[in-house]
Amino acid sequence: MEAFTVYTGKTVPFMNDNVDTDQIIPKSYLKRVDKKGFGEFLFDDWRYLTDRTPNPEFVLNYPEYGDATILISGDNFGSGSSREHAAWALMDYGFKAVIAGSFSDIFYMNATKNGLLPIALPKAARKQLAALPATAEIVIDLPAEVVRSGRNVWSFDIDATWKDKLVNGLDEIGITLQDDELITAYENEKVPDYWR
Repeated sequence: MEAFTVYTGKTVPFMNDNVDTDQIIPKSYLKRVDKKGFGEFLFDDWRYLTDRTPNPEFVLNYPEYGDATILISGDNFGSGSSREHAAWALMDYGFKAVIAGSFSDIFYMNATKNGLLPIALPKAARKQLAALPATAEIVIDLPAEVVRSGRNVWSFDIDATWKDKLVNGLDEIGITLQDDELITAYENEKVPDYWR
């Protein structure tokens, strides 16, 4: 997993409340076995018209937001089913962080496990971020737990365990591999000769 420390990026405003995982990635696209390739279907029902052409009225299709990597959204982001594919789709599209009023617990866990940073900020802060011009950049400083835009600085909270994993780029496999020598020593001691 890629480490997340201090990140600078552009935002896109999508201030809808109660965006559920089926709206993030519809169930019809959950047949893939790899984490890649889901970005094409992110917000599918909103991003595309019935003939699969881009919906010109959906904000992610506005040319000025083409290189946005931080999604600014409403309250209760990621509610609904527990599909990990929602986090995969956001990341595959290119998002590094989602700033919302709140998140469903399962989406929050899926996001952090995959390296997508979920940040909860009050509505006033999100309104200011959503009003930024498309060319403006903001800074997310995870070690300091702050979001900066110009002179504005907003603090956010994150569990120390998740913060450590994100800052150090450690998923479950990475954590396990930290003990590779101990695991190998144990296996060498416990594995019968006829299995070698």
